[in-house]
Amino acid sequence: MDFSRFKLLTFDVVGTCIDFERGLLEAFRRIGGARAAELTDDQIFAPYLEARDLNYGRMSSSFLGVYRHVAGKLGFPDTEEAARDFQLSVFEWPAFPDSAEALARLRTRFRLVAMTNGDRTAFSGHHHTLGRPFHDAVTFDDTGCAKPDPRFFAYNLGRQSALGYAKHEILHVAQSQHHDIGVAREQGYATCWIERRHDQPGYGGTPDPKTFTEPDLRVPSLAALADAVFEGA
Repeated sequence: MDFSRFKLLTFDVVGTCIDFERGLLEAFRRIGGARAAELTDDQIFAPYLEARDLNYGRMSSSFLGVYRHVAGKLGFPDTEEAARDFQLSVFEWPAFPDSAEALARLRTRFRLVAMTNGDRTAFSGHHHTLGRPFHDAVTFDDTGCAKPDPRFFAYNLGRQSALGYAKHEILHVAQSQHHDIGVAREQGYATCWIERRHDQPGYGGTPDPKTFTEPDLRVPSLAALADAVFEGA
């Protein structure tokens, strides 16, 4: 890929930069105790995906309902204290080990913009975890909708075009085929798929895409993307 054509990289955050699967599983297993220890990752992810569809809204508040749904399905403690514990764990989700360093490297060459389905409150925590690499961010609070809604991409394009950036100068970087890669391609963006689950079967805590979209570039990590950008530079 010729990276010289790009001036701006847009990033999905949760799942691409932040390891939400690890964060979710650690919280569910800590709160769920012995019952959670009996379950596989996929047995926990299945009701989580249902719950996320049922609790469409601001991440920092809707995860109360997410926990309550999963607890009811899997027999975890269904108390206000447990639900609040899970809700607050969202702010402690870890970054992937390569994320902060790779984003810092990429920031020296491109404008970096976060495009996250998280709300502004949740993003503030994740941004701090990542070392605050982004020049700008578009969140659920800004758009009132979530990816894969194409209006999310339209909002960001309007925001960035006001600063002089054109669509053909943007590379969208994301882990989710469902939330990002398919719709970004449909909207005419160049895409980079960060295949975080390259060594695991299935899509884990991310919904299966209706159809698979071949990206312009696919790499297993943000570090691999940064290496490709600076190779020979």
